[in-house]
Amino acid sequence: MNSTFSRSYLKLAWTTLVLIYLVIIAGSVVRSTGSGMGCPDWPKCFDQYIPPTSADQLPDNYKEKYQDYRAKKVKKFAGFIEKIGMSETADQLRNDETLLIEQDFNAAKTWTEYANRLVGFLAGNAVLILFIWTLVKYRRKRTLLYLTLLNLILMGIEAWFGSIVVATNLVPWTITLHMFLALVIVAIQVKIIRIIKDKKYQLKIKPAFKYLFWFTLLLTFVQIMFGAQVRQEIDFMVKDSMGRTEWIANMKGDFYFHRSFSWVLLAANFVLFYFNRKWLYGIPTIKIIVALILVEFATGVLFSYADMPAFTQPIHLLTASLLLGIQLFTLQYLKYQRDAL
Repeated sequence: MNSTFSRSYLKLAWTTLVLIYLVIIAGSVVRSTGSGMGCPDWPKCFDQYIPPTSADQLPDNYKEKYQDYRAKKVKKFAGFIEKIGMSETADQLRNDETLLIEQDFNAAKTWTEYANRLVGFLAGNAVLILFIWTLVKYRRKRTLLYLTLLNLILMGIEAWFGSIVVATNLVPWTITLHMFLALVIVAIQVKIIRIIKDKKYQLKIKPAFKYLFWFTLLLTFVQIMFGAQVRQEIDFMVKDSMGRTEWIANMKGDFYFHRSFSWVLLAANFVLFYFNRKWLYGIPTIKIIVALILVEFATGVLFSYADMPAFTQPIHLLTASLLLGIQLFTLQYLKYQRDAL
């Protein structure tokens, strides 16, 4: 580690990354269990800091109350996206009466969503503390200061957008954007850790290997984006009351491209793994990358041939986000080096 930074500072940076990943896991569990509307308001849950465990603890008119709350949120959000040129989407939100349907109280779903918010709260505070620490002690490191500030801003946007996701009753495209922002936050946090570590490697990396690695990184990004589109298709099916056994039969082209493209991703990384061994680079994270892709592949097979069991969805999403994080972390082995001729 760079002697400029304390070990405690590095540990906080790693802890923050772990908490961010826990938020992703929690969000995926919420999504796979349909618990997103477990708390109809935000940031409180049923207007309480500690949510209820029974419908008896709620007023008789709680559905009407939160229906009005959501209507105001939807109206405000529709006005916002209309101002940025999304008039058609704004009209769809205003005219979609299903957004105002309030679900019956479900304690399990309420506490699942509440746990998700608690993890998000911890992650947000870790990002805040990291920024304050950087501002107080390492503000001369401008890149580091700007990145910690940017992540703090993005965490704030994520929290705000979380309220929009709730208010719009889990409109699919808002969930996809919510996930995309989470991955951006992961990428920035990995970069922060790499700056703090500032470890130099004297590897004579061939340019061809670097280009191949960047290509695999691009493939991962494309695969995750198509995975988000597949998840969006599923969200629409859920809204149409389709069961899991019907999902595969009603999938569109994005799903089949996503499934077939996984072979390309797997093959490209096996080639990377082969050259990492052949040229004796010994980059340890390449093995982890291949292992994560194999897990992704296995859960993808379960999606296709086992009616997408709920337990595989959080694993699939977490593995994809971990894969991207490990690949970004691997860049440190390629940055500090003497390129081979």
